[in-house]
Amino acid sequence: MTRKKTIGGIGIAILVLGFVSCSKKPEPPQTGKSEPVTTEPTTANPTLPVPASRAPEPQVARGVQTEMRRVKFHLTPRAAAHLEVLAGELWPTGKNTMVTFDDKTSFEVRVTNGTVSIRPEALADIMNSYVFAKPDAPLKDLQVSIDDGKLVIRGKLHTKGDVPFATQGTLSTTPQGLLRMKTEKISALKIPVKGLMGVFGIDLANIVNTAKIQGIGTDKNDLLMDLGTLLPPPHIKGKVVAVRVDKDAIVTIFGDGGKSLGPPKDKGSYMAFWDNSVKFGKMVMTPTDLTVLDLDPADELDWDQDHYQQQLEAGYSKITSNFGLRTYAKDYGKLKTEPKAGD
Repeated sequence: MTRKKTIGGIGIAILVLGFVSCSKKPEPPQTGKSEPVTTEPTTANPTLPVPASRAPEPQVARGVQTEMRRVKFHLTPRAAAHLEVLAGELWPTGKNTMVTFDDKTSFEVRVTNGTVSIRPEALADIMNSYVFAKPDAPLKDLQVSIDDGKLVIRGKLHTKGDVPFATQGTLSTTPQGLLRMKTEKISALKIPVKGLMGVFGIDLANIVNTAKIQGIGTDKNDLLMDLGTLLPPPHIKGKVVAVRVDKDAIVTIFGDGGKSLGPPKDKGSYMAFWDNSVKFGKMVMTPTDLTVLDLDPADELDWDQDHYQQQLEAGYSKITSNFGLRTYAKDYGKLKTEPKAGD
């Protein structure tokens, strides 16, 4: 393996941080006698105007307002984003005109204000099981940790013979609301290589092809990430105005972080939805007036969109005086799941 190829393989390693007439008149019957066809109406046989057919008005997608507090929102069975506070809309995607809870690709969460965090082990699970899950993915067996406010990534360069690598860097935001990863150290087989990139005038944009990975881009030696596209559905989208790396989590801030939202709409942990329409199971709620609360208000509402029916079955629901619905759900992690036949 030449030195240039090794450098190209190492550049790929940085990708791991990543973290929508006119109708024809009928001919007259043949009578054996040729007669002219009259096109003007006569008094004896007046022609009545045919009303023009009106096409049905297209349905317009409309967002459902939402506020969430202290919610552990699963992105994979083992990885979740922690929504300390979040305000925005659930918005139908593609040709969908309504938010449908049974199809998590039918909507996205458009955040206007809030604080969302993700733990490093959860980020590693998402990268291994979603972003780089294909057999020909360039990276495998990824591990993510935090060391003194910096992200440390370890794994294998699968397309380079499973060569071990490690990277370290800091996070910031761009004016467009993307995450910027500035790489400070890169090594393979415990040999530092970033210095070699500088000596030969090579930067990340020259050696990393991000065209096939949605949500990833490069700016010289920096990696740019759009978390709303990079992470699994339902996508959490919005302009990130700040990011910090805490002791055990990466924390992203939208708007003012939720400080201007005022007091909570309810007690404990909850997800509140209102306005426009939402479909779940056999029910369509118009206008939406739905609040999902934790059976145990002392902890986070552990929510998994793929298993929300079981969570609701394990709890109970109440109708309010104005026909709103308040449903108390059991945490996903507390469900007693038993294997079914064929599993």
